Amino acid sequence: MLRVHFTPDDVARVRVAAGPDHLWEIANSFQGLFHGADALSFGPWRRLVRPRLGGPADRLLAGLLPGRGYFPDFLTPAAGGHGELTAALDTVLGAPRTALRADLTLLAASPLRRRPLPDLARALADGDPEALRRLGAALSGYHRRALAPYWPQIRAQIDADRAARARAVLAGGTDGLLASFGPVLRWRPPVLEADYPVDREVRLNGRGLVLQPSFFCTRRPITLAFPSPDWTPVLVYPIAHTPGWVSGGAPRATELGALLGRTRAGILEDVVTGRTTGELAARFGISGAAASQHTAVLRRAGLLFSVRRSKYVVHTITPAGLALLEARPWGPA
Repeated sequence: MLRVHFTPDDVARVRVAAGPDHLWEIANSFQGLFHGADALSFGPWRRLVRPRLGGPADRLLAGLLPGRGYFPDFLTPAAGGHGELTAALDTVLGAPRTALRADLTLLAASPLRRRPLPDLARALADGDPEALRRLGAALSGYHRRALAPYWPQIRAQIDADRAARARAVLAGGTDGLLASFGPVLRWRPPVLEADYPVDREVRLNGRGLVLQPSFFCTRRPITLAFPSPDWTPVLVYPIAHTPGWVSGGAPRATELGALLGRTRAGILEDVVTGRTTGELAARFGISGAAASQHTAVLRRAGLLFSVRRSKYVVHTITPAGLALLEARPWGPA
């Protein structure tokens, strides 16, 4: 069980991260590549990515990112990987030697580790520049082959989750936000609980909390094993997924024929900032059933995502939808 203890100051300092974190997505996806669950969401991605991997760089990552149990905290620093991948990797490779040594010692002692430590482990623990360069190249190469081709879909689905969280805040403040994560997270003020492989008590003590959505996090949240007391704690949580996301959401010609028209074009433009079905119905003067029908066509064409949160469904645009908006003007309704 994981229990995160809040003070009144912490409740006022909760925020949802601005987008996907390159480093957490690398770690979570690599761990789930060979040992993960949820075949419906990730099976097609695994089948595409596995043949692209192999060689010393990927074996290095396999030794550092076991399928189960602890992996080194320095690979996912709380300072974050939300910006450019290069800057995120610089943060990893700039980790203090004390952190490198401590984290790799913990990895060596992990009872769930099935692979031997990589040959570079000792050199990494010593902060050897060549070993760090090779680690950076391995992380960058994996991201290029396994994540970069799908990054627009990853970002779009995380944006959809963030839109739903924003509505939870508008409806119920921080209490509403924290309650919206159920059943994965359970908000029992002043404690946020989650199922976890070990018993863990996290006391925020006024530092606040960053809630980091992760595309490749599955089943339960994750947090750093030994975060720096100077950093705001980060709790990584899984998001909902749209089946068929690997295809990239490219609209098919048969679907585009059904899409042309002012109402659906207007809906597509309106969901850029996220809308519920009821809001779309009200804004376009149509019934809820008609709004659901229009969004279903847009969703099948890969132009919007729909995320259910409690009693409502939030719709947000996909990268393919944004590209299609740039191809206006639209025909008559």
